[in-house]
Amino acid sequence: MTQAWLTLTSMDGRDIVAPTEAQLTAALAELYAPPRKGKGKGKAGAGAVAGSAGASEAASAALRFGYDDGLMYVIEVSRGGAIRFEEWSDRDCELALAPPRRMSADLSLAQQLWSLMARRQVSRIRELDWH
Repeated sequence: MTQAWLTLTSMDGRDIVAPTEAQLTAALAELYAPPRKGKGKGKAGAGAVAGSAGASEAASAALRFGYDDGLMYVIEVSRGGAIRFEEWSDRDCELALAPPRRMSADLSLAQQLWSLMARRQVSRIRELDWH
């Protein structure tokens, strides 16, 4: 039988398997909180991750949902509200099933998206106004 799974990758890169609603809320709250001043390292005081392509990509968290033997869906939320939705053939991201969809969203919509993903309601996510 196919097993479904849900994993949250937090801003610091930790994977949380089967995250609770409280963990999802906390991760998003951290992303949408005003950036803290850096500790004297460079101009980008938003907690940039070393080796990242840029400050806009540095602070993000992703919720992944999928099945052991196939499909995987990803909703990545970046600081500032940029959201990307991806559909993959498997966990290894070997074949994209559709081009990535994008939108900007406030905290409330981001929470709605992750809640839909946690409840396996991918079709409702697809129906939204993506770019």
